[in-house]
Amino acid sequence: MMPIMPRHAYALLTLAAACAFTAGAHAQPPAGARTAAAARTAAAAAAGCLPAYNGYLRAHLRDASELDINWHDPGMQCDGDVSPGAHAIRLTFVGRVQPGHHRVRFVFGIDAPPVAGVTHNVPAGVTVIFEGERRLYSTRGTDKCTVDDLSQQPIGAAAAHLLRVSARGFCIGAATRVGGSGDALLLTTFDFAGRIYNPPSGR
Repeated sequence: MMPIMPRHAYALLTLAAACAFTAGAHAQPPAGARTAAAARTAAAAAAGCLPAYNGYLRAHLRDASELDINWHDPGMQCDGDVSPGAHAIRLTFVGRVQPGHHRVRFVFGIDAPPVAGVTHNVPAGVTVIFEGERRLYSTRGTDKCTVDDLSQQPIGAAAAHLLRVSARGFCIGAATRVGGSGDALLLTTFDFAGRIYNPPSGR
């Protein structure tokens, strides 16, 4: 039988894997940034994903069984941010596979700056967290997945610093279980539309 990790160890591993691409971030953001981040999180929880309710996540996962994700606004939540130095973006999607089941969290780290426009063949990494089940899978880098098409477009007024991000891609390498028995999860295909917050320079 596989040993079960202590809760505190699992929480630390979850935080480390989901936030790996932000290594080197400032230890403590300014109070104004923390207030803005809290407001955005509250707004996301209340409004679902995108203001126009056109966010989505579709993904095909393969491990011991096959699982298809097909989430749409407003039945899911999403959010996103930018790495220190603005060299990469991260998008998070949260929903349920079936009503009554635990939530599943997808975190996509994409090696692209937050710039409006369309780019192709961008390296990416993914973390999948089955909340409440102590299961966390991570590609541990951006060398196993590729975003074929990445589009970033402003949402509303430019001063809002919000970008709608849509992407389509695939993974050729599996996300391995963190702290587990070596089992893995392959995200064969994915496409999504979510959002990132790109704060003004210097904040």
